[in-house]
Amino acid sequence: MSFDLDSFLKNLTSRPGVYCMQDEEGKVIYVGKAKNLKKRVSSYFNRSQSDSPKTQVMVKQIKNIEVTVTHTENEALILENNLIKSYKPRYNILFRDDKSYPYLYLSTDHEYPLFRYHRGALKGKGKFFGPYPGAGSVRSTLNLLQKLFLVRSCEDSVFANRSRPCLQYQIKRCTAPCVGAISQEDYQRDIKNATLFLEGKNEAVIKALTEPMQKASDALEFEVAARLRDQIRSLRHVQEKQHITSEGGDIDIIACAINDSQACIQLVFIRSGLNLGNRNFYPKNSEGQTESELVKAFITQFYLNDGSQQKIPAEIFISHDFDDSELIENVISEKAEKKIKLKAKVRGERLKWLTMAKENVDLTIKQKIAGSKSQHKRFDALQKLLSFKEPIEHMECFDISHTQGEATVGSCVVFGPDGPVNSRYRQFNIENITQGDDYAAMSQVIRRRYTRLVKENARLPDLILIDGGKGQIGVAKKELYELQLTHIPILGVAKGPSRKPGLENLILALENKTIDCDSSSPALHLIQHIRDEAHRFAITAHRQRRKKKRGRSKLEEIEGIGNKRRQSLIKHFGGIQGVARAGVDDIAMVSGINKSLAKKIYDTFHN
Repeated sequence: MSFDLDSFLKNLTSRPGVYCMQDEEGKVIYVGKAKNLKKRVSSYFNRSQSDSPKTQVMVKQIKNIEVTVTHTENEALILENNLIKSYKPRYNILFRDDKSYPYLYLSTDHEYPLFRYHRGALKGKGKFFGPYPGAGSVRSTLNLLQKLFLVRSCEDSVFANRSRPCLQYQIKRCTAPCVGAISQEDYQRDIKNATLFLEGKNEAVIKALTEPMQKASDALEFEVAARLRDQIRSLRHVQEKQHITSEGGDIDIIACAINDSQACIQLVFIRSGLNLGNRNFYPKNSEGQTESELVKAFITQFYLNDGSQQKIPAEIFISHDFDDSELIENVISEKAEKKIKLKAKVRGERLKWLTMAKENVDLTIKQKIAGSKSQHKRFDALQKLLSFKEPIEHMECFDISHTQGEATVGSCVVFGPDGPVNSRYRQFNIENITQGDDYAAMSQVIRRRYTRLVKENARLPDLILIDGGKGQIGVAKKELYELQLTHIPILGVAKGPSRKPGLENLILALENKTIDCDSSSPALHLIQHIRDEAHRFAITAHRQRRKKKRGRSKLEEIEGIGNKRRQSLIKHFGGIQGVARAGVDDIAMVSGINKSLAKKIYDTFHN
């Protein structure tokens, strides 16, 4: 049934709510909220030609509109945000959905507390510091805490079973509380100082260390005094490197920039006056939008995310003001259960922070555009090198990684004209092949990758790169032949005799010929980039799989052996090697192990 626009608008309510615009296929192309649905929806069809081209195109595609009435505009805002994330309409501004950010967690329920990385719900006994923009920021802070305050970094299970200090103690990164090398009182003092440091109270930490340093010096305990002196110097050095606001407090700073149709939002995390770092967001469907509209869309999607676990600070500085800021303030305040203020106009030291964020986002977007232009030139050079008639817009590269056949992993990385497309990377755990057979591994990866793409009717690459020579190319061609994908060209990237970068052998499978390429060619630089990225991704996945495999005890694989029996066996025989050397009768002597289970354990280690 055709959509009767006049009748629809005539009968539309004036209450607040959300509207979903659909195309002829019934797909939602735009979601919006309104204080007055009738007035807002009608405005789309009463506008002049001065509207942006994007809006004009969208209106022409509207074949149906569904509305949901809400009690208040606040409810409409929340519903709009949820529907945008659900439907991902092509005409709405879309940001990547980061559901959680990492934190530093302090386990206060332990006699010797531990700082550790945490991501997820902010539950449990202890203190949470953050959020941090990424895992790297958390780990660098952990490293700094160990260096400055010598707090332990080992898990509780390791801590409870140490009989002598570990290497961290030898390199002066830990005071070895696991073996009683430091009293609980002194360790708690270090934890307190580390906590003050994370709260931005460096002067309080320095003051707390100065008095015991002086006492140690007066008591002629020069080693203790020297350690405290070095600790104070390190704190001063950190204070010089990273500016700390005198006002303190928790603040988020949101700055936006648009340049050459490319948009970027930068979010800066200030916690306890300390700059924890920033994260950049590149919105989709941002063409024709203003900075104010982008900032508004980011705030609603970021802070009203149902799955988000971040703590919302009381103040959020924004580079561009926008309509409905008071409404959004109220909705975010309801979610955070405290008063939240959005501020576009600030003064004094806070203005310096906001100005810094604006300068950073401007620089970031200029670098992004410069990198994008350079990447496009590389793609054009590769098209010319391979004599392709059509431009290359989608490449996939494969590599295999293993250690003497152990934990073999295949990787697939995807590149587009703007560079790596990380969300489409895939890794493959290789099974049921002869150990070390790279050809069989490559065959399995190609088969699994493109069988799935064909089934899902997904986009196929314009070019496939294989990190290998004619053997790997041969098995890849065979698999593509079976899937009737022989039209996809394959480029083999084999290391030359000297295995030096720039001297690779490039083999184009369709014509079965070797291509000569100058070492300074942008095309070769692109090939090296995607090849190296495939290698990095493969070796990282392989190491993780190998670590997981090697870290798993054989006892965990035996049915009937739980944690309690496993601990009894290890304690009785002094370790897993002792269990492996024991006979059936010896194993049966352990409490909780009968003859049948002892035989099963023995067979596991000897078969």
